[in-house]
Amino acid sequence: MDYNSNREKLLLPEYGRNVQMMVDFAMKIEDRDERNKAAKTIISIMGNMYPHLRDVSDFRHKLWDHLAIMTDFKFDIDSPYELPTKEKLAEKPQVLPYNNHRIKFRHYGKIIESMVKKAIEIEDEKEQSALILMIANHMKKSYANWNKEGVTDEKIFKDIVDLSKGKLNISANLKLRETHDKDFQTKTKKKTFHKNDNRKFTKKK
Repeated sequence: MDYNSNREKLLLPEYGRNVQMMVDFAMKIEDRDERNKAAKTIISIMGNMYPHLRDVSDFRHKLWDHLAIMTDFKFDIDSPYELPTKEKLAEKPQVLPYNNHRIKFRHYGKIIESMVKKAIEIEDEKEQSALILMIANHMKKSYANWNKEGVTDEKIFKDIVDLSKGKLNISANLKLRETHDKDFQTKTKKKTFHKNDNRKFTKKK
């Protein structure tokens, strides 16, 4: 018996051994034009195996790249795309720098810190006060989402002053929304029931 475990390992097993055998046969064709025709036929077969991906913009480009990989980059054909090289494929991606920015109050998030910095730069008192009020209400909502206990306005104002390093002054008349207001409630999708969900079943006599 000829078992697959005894055969040569497939470079791209998702296309199956039959496609690999076609590729191996096409590589042995001496006439270049005939090789190009065979390559296009194989590409069509490979594409038909994944019809749901046909609308992907670079799908056909990927098929030609996969064909090159299945030939171990030794297929001498006229590809409509620039074929990858073994060295290019083996390149490791660049390491992304890790964000080491420390957030003072994680339950408020980094955006709040940026908004506080922006509020410090505003010279107009009314405009600055309006932004502080918006920031404070958002902070109160975030605090309520992450903590079961309630939070006082004084706590929020203290955190704003702390985030601004004392550069923002909070007006004594500033009043925040209550946590039971609609804007502070977590929106949940209403459950809908089928009209027959509550039907009663009667036992047949």
